[in-house]
Amino acid sequence: MKIHSTAIIDEDAVLAPEVSVGPYASIGPGVSIGRGTVIDSHAVVVCNTRIGSNCRIHSHAVIGGDPQDLGYDGQPSYVEIGDRTSIREFVTISRGSHGRMMTSVGNDCLLMAGVHIAHDCTVGNNVIMSNMATLAGHITVEDRVIIGGLAAFHQFVRIGRMAMIGGTAGIMNDVPPFCMVQGSPPATIRGLNLIGLSRNGVDSRSQRALKHAFRLLFNRGMSREDAIEEIQASVELTPEVRHLIDFVSNPSRRGICRSELSRKSKLSVVEGESAAAARPELDDESTGTSGQK
Repeated sequence: MKIHSTAIIDEDAVLAPEVSVGPYASIGPGVSIGRGTVIDSHAVVVCNTRIGSNCRIHSHAVIGGDPQDLGYDGQPSYVEIGDRTSIREFVTISRGSHGRMMTSVGNDCLLMAGVHIAHDCTVGNNVIMSNMATLAGHITVEDRVIIGGLAAFHQFVRIGRMAMIGGTAGIMNDVPPFCMVQGSPPATIRGLNLIGLSRNGVDSRSQRALKHAFRLLFNRGMSREDAIEEIQASVELTPEVRHLIDFVSNPSRRGICRSELSRKSKLSVVEGESAAAARPELDDESTGTSGQK
């Protein structure tokens, strides 16, 4: 164990062998740090936080701080971080917002500089969050999600497995598994994350099934219920397709992101109505109506 003489470590903290703590780092009460984890200079682990083995907490990160929630009144709450996760400079991770609640980050994650993870979030394994990405409270991020820089997420949304979120995206709704999402709020689904599927070992058979299911869900103008019924009847139900169906069948209170095609169709209708309203000189015959309201 290598502890710098200027580090401040609470007597209630538990540090496993081979932990390294750099200059002016601060580790508070109720903190547990696993074997081989490195806490760099000026990093702060406030309290009630468990950090797994072989993690790296870079300078000026603040882990386990009070939740930014007006309803929080000081009751004990927690943070848990898995093994082999890298937390870069100025990352902030808040504890849960109410008694005994927890904010958690899984194994093998990379949280780049400036990332914020708010109270009661659950972040899965192998998640990459790029610089300044921000999760509001009560968000669930499933495994192997990639989030672009400056992306921002509304509280209570869910992000499905292997989804890819573009930089600066404004996520207002649930992002289905295996999808790519981009755009200012509300961001829209742009397609399947086919490169991510291949890199994560999803075979061609399941990729074909996902393509078919995706078209039915997002590109055919069907209701969600009808699309799911058609998928169950006509698409091979691989594990990935089943996960997609389960996810969209049980949305959070925020609902599911729209696809880019459905949003464009809606916008074209609205723009068409606006254009007609801006041309009052057109008579009923020229607009193709009967003149009756």
